[in-house]
Amino acid sequence: MALTPAVFLDKDGTLLEDVPYNVAPEHMRLARGAREGLRMLGRLGLPLIVVSNQPGVALGHFDTACIAPMAARLSTLCEQAGAPLSGFYWCPHHPQGRIAAYARRCACRKPAPGMLLRAAREHGLDLRRSWMVGDILDDIEAGHRAGCRSVLLDNGGETLWQAGAQRTPTRCVPDLAAAAAVIVATLRAEGMAAA
Repeated sequence: MALTPAVFLDKDGTLLEDVPYNVAPEHMRLARGAREGLRMLGRLGLPLIVVSNQPGVALGHFDTACIAPMAARLSTLCEQAGAPLSGFYWCPHHPQGRIAAYARRCACRKPAPGMLLRAAREHGLDLRRSWMVGDILDDIEAGHRAGCRSVLLDNGGETLWQAGAQRTPTRCVPDLAAAAAVIVATLRAEGMAAA
């Protein structure tokens, strides 16, 4: 079976307006450029997979029962924009967490690549031809450590700018619409998307 590329998307600050620890479906709003970007990505027909750190679980801001309604709302927003999600992966851990079961280092919390690697196994993905899109350099590092190309949304989400070998994005753009344009143009040039 041939592997397919995918587009991995961060949740907060990339797809949604960045509201810290927001899991309330009624407060979820698509970020600037997200609707247009999702429409373009949806036309590719490739798997679109969200990979999201959810440290609010470990920090005691909300429990795991809040994740399913949040993920359902996110899926609805993406479908309404013309881009059904193929998967939603999340990490509940944080090394300084207050909830003992989740207070640890792990292989899934970005910048670790665990969520992308798991998705690749479960969906038969070609990570070398895939893309990771996010608004902070931890997203970029996770993508590169998994073997993906990357697009950083330089929209104010990154505040630390800690450089590193795996933290230089393939491209840097202002929003998801511009990121989608880069991905579509690259895949067309590679003969993987219709002109």
